[in-house]
Amino acid sequence: MKLAIVGSTGLVGSEILKVLDERNFVYDELMLVASERSVGKKISYKGKEFTVIGMDDAVAAKPDIAIFSAGGGTSLEWAPKFAAVGTIVIDNSSAWRMSPDHKLVVPEINASAIKIDDRIIANPNCSTIQMVLALGPLHKKYGIKRVVVSTYQSVTGTGKAAVDQLQGERNGTEHSKVYPHQIDMNVLPHIDVFLENGYTKEEMKMINETKKILNDDSIHVTATCVRLPVMGGHSESVNVEFHKPCDLKEVKEILASTSGIVIQDDPANNVYPMPLTAHNKDEVFVGRLRVDESNPNSLNMWIVADNLRKGAATNAVQIAEYIAEHNLVY
Repeated sequence: MKLAIVGSTGLVGSEILKVLDERNFVYDELMLVASERSVGKKISYKGKEFTVIGMDDAVAAKPDIAIFSAGGGTSLEWAPKFAAVGTIVIDNSSAWRMSPDHKLVVPEINASAIKIDDRIIANPNCSTIQMVLALGPLHKKYGIKRVVVSTYQSVTGTGKAAVDQLQGERNGTEHSKVYPHQIDMNVLPHIDVFLENGYTKEEMKMINETKKILNDDSIHVTATCVRLPVMGGHSESVNVEFHKPCDLKEVKEILASTSGIVIQDDPANNVYPMPLTAHNKDEVFVGRLRVDESNPNSLNMWIVADNLRKGAATNAVQIAEYIAEHNLVY
């Protein structure tokens, strides 16, 4: 097993390395890959020193699996070049997510869709992953009619420069500026670019990806995505309307038995999901579960996950684990 991490010097790339170590992913050779400006950089990992290599050298090495976290432009240019030499690319960008020719995978829901000829597999948007992990089993039971989601997303979702901006504003030190406004002590209803329909690209990702992952275009989804000055993870307020009434006790039982989900739903004792406690964890945490008083067919829930872990790195590594376990490499 020859494994390449493309974008290994970034926030998600670093997290992928941590997850690989924690989950004891078995490989024979590891290649750390990045853009030309990082080539030659030394990275210490698991007691060894690795030298970062460039894209051409990585393609020439023909890795079995390459986990990409280097942006959409890089993925569009380089993923097909890796695929052409037989590499399975697991891509964290939005480049391939809505392509009809590429699978969009959350392993707990649709890993079985991966076939041996799939050479580029898309990792969904971080906010979509945590939501569909909770919605998937409920859709099977009750049938989802409509989803209304509002997100409360960590600055880590934008990257290191955004973290530097928040910390710089908070500490009064020199910092980068990646947001159009101050983020500390503020809330920005603006993630990614605005589109002609008034939604942001992030909101449309959640709308379109949810339908694709759940394999049901009849589901109506609307989203408002908001950036908060928090670290540790993304939070979501989700109202889901089913085609038939849902039983709250049964809902909790279904979610509690779903791999990757932890129920934290004891408001009397102040127990509910928070990004502070979800930080550095792989699970998706669900709480504030209650039937919608205005509609007996609807359910309210609060969903939190570490966006760098299950929202990106962990989900990608789980896909790699599935590929290795089912011997899908050439």
